[in-house]
Amino acid sequence: MGITFVRKPWSEEESLACLDDDVREWFKGRFKTLTPPQRYSFKLVSMKKNVLITAPTGSGKTFSAFMVILSELFRLGKEHRLEDRVYCIYISPLRALDNDIYKNLLVPLSEISRKFKGEVDEIRVGIRTGDVSSYEKQKQLRKPPHILITTPESLAITLNSLRFVEKIKGAQWLVVDEIHELASSKRGTHLSLTIERLQHMVEDGFVRIGLGATLHPLEEVARFLVGYENGKSRSCTVVDVSWFKPFDLKLVCPTEDIVYTDADELNQLMYKELERIIEEHHTTLVFTNTRSGTERVVHHLKQSGRFPEESIAAHHGSLSRGIRWDVENRLKEGKLRVVVSSTSLELGIDIGYIDVVVQIGSPKSVSRCVQRIGRSGHGLEDTAKGVIIGMDRDDLVECGVMLECVKKRRLDRVHIPCNCLDVLAQHVVGMALNRKWDVKEAFDVVRSSYCYHSLRYENFVSVLHYLAGHYADLQDRSIYGKIWFDEEDGVFGRRGRYTKVIY
Repeated sequence: MGITFVRKPWSEEESLACLDDDVREWFKGRFKTLTPPQRYSFKLVSMKKNVLITAPTGSGKTFSAFMVILSELFRLGKEHRLEDRVYCIYISPLRALDNDIYKNLLVPLSEISRKFKGEVDEIRVGIRTGDVSSYEKQKQLRKPPHILITTPESLAITLNSLRFVEKIKGAQWLVVDEIHELASSKRGTHLSLTIERLQHMVEDGFVRIGLGATLHPLEEVARFLVGYENGKSRSCTVVDVSWFKPFDLKLVCPTEDIVYTDADELNQLMYKELERIIEEHHTTLVFTNTRSGTERVVHHLKQSGRFPEESIAAHHGSLSRGIRWDVENRLKEGKLRVVVSSTSLELGIDIGYIDVVVQIGSPKSVSRCVQRIGRSGHGLEDTAKGVIIGMDRDDLVECGVMLECVKKRRLDRVHIPCNCLDVLAQHVVGMALNRKWDVKEAFDVVRSSYCYHSLRYENFVSVLHYLAGHYADLQDRSIYGKIWFDEEDGVFGRRGRYTKVIY
């Protein structure tokens, strides 16, 4: 038990030996060699170890997690032993990343299956997010995907779908992608409880695999991933190959006198600098800090007339799914000269080759700076090239410090929210919807989460009282009970027929 670091990779021969013969043949025909994280992960995942992998964008993290899983599914498929249930659950913070992983997994599945010409059971991959229709979800009940791709919120809702939850009780692997993005917010707190509730449902437990590019401190993120069992941290092996990719990063100022240059002139000089960078490169990815800023930059670049309008695009969360997919595909196909984004392209979506990343203004954190600049030079041996354009004195000082931190390989510390009672209340209602709970049993499940390991029993009971509506003065604010709670017998459960609808 505990957190350990693996320092020495296995040989390529040892790593590939973990794969099924046909999967290994496909992999060797598709790739020249194993990437650094794959030299560690194939063996560890095959040994059914919990693994946290931190590696830069474009280093093959996805296949680091999935190749052994696909190999095991193909072995079952060739023996016609694939059951109609979920074997692997993949979780990411973005629906766009879910769609990207779905497309990337279909490539090996279709190419390897083609060899067997129907003599192997079909391995199904399915997405279950807010974008998926009710009809598609009904189909998944009849023919569940063997690999389920979802988001933290959708997985939590799935735990209260009593018919579908039967399909995930036999899950063997759980993959959490971009774990740094989740761990630092209440979405991660919410997810940690969802995982522990799932762990409580799955009879034999499952292997946990965490993926991320900018993780610090690694021990704390590893504990967040694996949680606790019987009061002790579950075991996890950390693979740290985060800094093998070289960086070419510089900070520029559009003017020699930033103090006395007025805002309009500074903006014009910034756009001149940006246009110069775009002209010197084949494909440029520009990051702003707001969606409105993204639209302003796109509007100016189109108005300038220096680049064809069809070669300029915006990408952010306020755009429809169809527009985002079109931009991602055109970018991957090399049809765009410049794409401007706020945050939606900073995570691991496969967007093809980017020559240079431009950040307008401070990215506000070292980790975000590394994450965004790492989107360039998407190949293993490529240099990540980035330019930060400082727009005021604060930007210049802040970004100067960031560059020094990158040079010294220092990342921001992840601050994981703990003991959040609002998140806990939501999950307690979800637990009550499934069945009647013994309070001590429910408390043990909650305390298995890293985020609630230090929760006091009396605080847990006070949340139960609150949700049961025992605080009479709250009725004046139209707050009524969502559960029933019998403190004397130490049990609680759902209240009313409409609680599930409210949840």
